[in-house]
Amino acid sequence: MPVNLLPPVAAALHPIDGVRIGVVQAGVRKAGRKDVTLLLIEPSASVGGVFTQNRFCAAPVQVCREHLAAGHGVRAIIVNTGNANAGTGEDGLMRARATCIAVAQALEVAPEQVLPLSTGVIMEPLPHQRIIDAVPQAIALARADAWGEAAEGIMTTDTVPKAFSAQAQVQGVTVSVTGISKGAGMIRPNMATMLGFLATDAAIAPELMRDLAFELSEGSFNRVTVDGDTSTNDSFLVIATGRAGHAPITDWAQPGAMALKNAMLDVARQLAQAIVRDGEGATKFITVRVEGGRDALECRQVAYAIAHSPLVKTAFYASDPNLGRILAAVGYAGIPDLDQTRIDLYLDDVHVARQGGRHPDYREEDGQRVMKQTEITVRVVLGRGTATDTVWTCDFSHDYVSINADYRS
Repeated sequence: MPVNLLPPVAAALHPIDGVRIGVVQAGVRKAGRKDVTLLLIEPSASVGGVFTQNRFCAAPVQVCREHLAAGHGVRAIIVNTGNANAGTGEDGLMRARATCIAVAQALEVAPEQVLPLSTGVIMEPLPHQRIIDAVPQAIALARADAWGEAAEGIMTTDTVPKAFSAQAQVQGVTVSVTGISKGAGMIRPNMATMLGFLATDAAIAPELMRDLAFELSEGSFNRVTVDGDTSTNDSFLVIATGRAGHAPITDWAQPGAMALKNAMLDVARQLAQAIVRDGEGATKFITVRVEGGRDALECRQVAYAIAHSPLVKTAFYASDPNLGRILAAVGYAGIPDLDQTRIDLYLDDVHVARQGGRHPDYREEDGQRVMKQTEITVRVVLGRGTATDTVWTCDFSHDYVSINADYRS
C-alpha cells in the first residue's frame, strides 16, 4: 500500500487547453490493460525535456533527444508501458522511429514532431506494430479531460495513479498546470525510472523550456530515490501551450512569471514525492534534510548516502532506532575533511546525536516512537557552513524483493 497517497480525483485535474489525450489497450505486454497513451499538442505549444543520465539509455530516449534538437516543434507524444525498448540496439531505434512515422502520418505532421516514450521490461523487442495499430483509436478518443486516465495508462509497478493540478495568476490571467508521472522502483535521480509530463496553458518562450524542464526536475524528480538504481528510460517533458491569452513569458522577472514557475514546481514536487510514497513495498515516507554544509552539493551527497543505505532503510522498515547506521552513512558519504565532532542528528523532534556522539538526553524509546511513524524526517547538521538540501526516500520491506523477483513473470 502506498504511504499516505490517494488516487487522484479526475474532476480536480484541470484540463489544459491545447493538449488532448487518448488512452487505449494495445496488448504491448499484457492483455486487458490500457498501455498506450497519446498526447496531441497544438502548434502553439513550446516543449522542453530532460532525460536519464544512464549512458545505456533506451531507444526512445535517443529519438526524443534527436527530435527535440531538430527544433521543429512537438505535436504528439506517444507512450507505451510494458516494454522499455532499451538494450535493443539499432532494431530498437528502428521500431521507435517507425512508431513516430505512423503517428506523424496519421496527424499529417513531420516524424520529428513526435516524441516516443517507453517504460517496462528491458532487452525485449518492442511490439511496435501493436502500438501503431492502436494510434487511430487513440486519436479518436483524445480529449482534454483525460489526465486521470493517462496517469493510470502509464503505470507499471505503480499501485496508484499519480496526477496533480495547480493554478496561478499571470498578468491578471488564471493559468492552469497539470502533471502526471509513473514510477515505483528502479528510482534514483539523474533521473529515475519514471515518466513525467507537466503541461500548462501559459505562454512561455521556446528558448526557456529546456532550462525550465531542468530546473523543475532538479527541484523534484532529482531529489527522490527508492533503491538507488538509475533507469535507462527516464523522461520528463514540460509543455506550455500558450492558450491562456497572456503575453508570452520571455524572462522570469516578468509579472506573474515566478508564480507560474512556483506552481509548476509544486506540481512536479508532488509527483516526485508520490513516486516515493508508492515505492515498491514502501511502508514509510522519509525526508532526509542535511544542513550546515559548505555547499548544496555536499549536503545532497550526504543525504543520498543515508537515503541509499539498505541498512538504514531496513531499520526504518523494522521501526528499529539503530541510528548508528545513519551516522555511518554520513561518514562514508565521501567528504574527506568532515569533522565528526561537529555533527548533530535529529529524528523529527528528537535530538539523537550531538557533536558526533550520543546526546545525553536521548532515550531509545523516543527514537522508536518516531521510527514507528509513517512519515519521518531525518535531519543532519554538518556544522561546516550554511548550505542545505533535501531528498525524499522510503524504507525497504520484504515486498520490495518480492515485487522485483516476480517482475517479469
